[in-house]
Amino acid sequence: MRYLTAGESHGPQLTTIIEGLPAGMPLLAEDVNKELERRQKGHGRGRRMQIEKDTVQIASGVRHGYTLGSPVALVVQNDDWKHWTKIMGQEPLELTEGEEVKRQITRPRPGHADLNGGIKYGHRDLRNVLERSSARETTVRVAAGAVAKKLLSTLGIEVASHVVEIGGIRSKVQNYESINSLKEITENSPVRCLDPQAEKEMMKAIDEAKENGDSIGGIVEVIVEGMPSGVGSYVHYDRKLDAKLAAAIVSINAFKGVEFGIGFEAARKPGSEVHDEISWSEEKGYTRDSNRLGGFEGGMTTGMPIVIRGVMKPIPTLYKPLQSVDIETKEPFTASIERSDSCAVPAAAVVAENVVAWEIAAAIVEQFYSDRLDTLIETVEKQREYARDF
Repeated sequence: MRYLTAGESHGPQLTTIIEGLPAGMPLLAEDVNKELERRQKGHGRGRRMQIEKDTVQIASGVRHGYTLGSPVALVVQNDDWKHWTKIMGQEPLELTEGEEVKRQITRPRPGHADLNGGIKYGHRDLRNVLERSSARETTVRVAAGAVAKKLLSTLGIEVASHVVEIGGIRSKVQNYESINSLKEITENSPVRCLDPQAEKEMMKAIDEAKENGDSIGGIVEVIVEGMPSGVGSYVHYDRKLDAKLAAAIVSINAFKGVEFGIGFEAARKPGSEVHDEISWSEEKGYTRDSNRLGGFEGGMTTGMPIVIRGVMKPIPTLYKPLQSVDIETKEPFTASIERSDSCAVPAAAVVAENVVAWEIAAAIVEQFYSDRLDTLIETVEKQREYARDF
């Protein structure tokens, strides 16, 4: 199962084409729109969220509410396109003498892809880089993830996320009664945090950063429950599922680190306080007495909840811009300014949740027979039974 995305931040639309979904899976536009709406929420979001009301059009691969087994094409229109038709249009520009290209960018922003991308592709107008490298592209990555979450739900697998830390303020509440209770709490939190006191402090820190023309980052956590054991592989490095998930998290704009379970804390503990002891019961089969390794051993799922965290750096587009160099004059200047958020960590939690969902779904489809949903459900359940009886 795979997907491609296409589109620029201020272009007419964003598109993703998904290949490999099983036939017979229920899928409606509202399943995707729900996730797109979640991505646009969060304290600290910028003006773009007031302009765009992201909704999806399912352009192919679905008939009468069910997937056909053929590629599914999803389209999200950019409502702001009407203000950018000349700037971002596909037709050649006809400039009068002395007229310059509007909104041309020659001052790269530190922390962005602007300068490196310009060097790689030979672009003298760095807008050609930032339009595609923009986090706006995560819109259709979330759309693809929403489809994956729909597939996972038919298999009894649930995915959720929450914010652990923003701007050095860490949530002291990490426990939750169930994954449904976690969802309920975080959906009602402006920063998707389980800790009400930390929530207030996070929002204050975001407001202060905005007032100062600055930005702050944080840490998000994604939890996956209901996974059968043995998904992934120890046989080849590129089939280890935790490695694929790590790559997916770091591929999100501004994410710079990833860990599973207790993560980097394991470096400071003895082995007896890191590894998860194994138990067996007739009711549950094999279980782990703890989940310090975050649901993985040897690149494969253990059947315990998958727990993965990602570190998001502060967004590098600042309203108090850093020093840069004009690529035409080579003179020092402050960097260009584009519309931006002071903090996108709450929204990034939703993005992380959906890219994780995609990798989990893709791994299941790869490992089990999947041309038809009913057969896939049967095969996954047989795997659960086999693991219990092994």
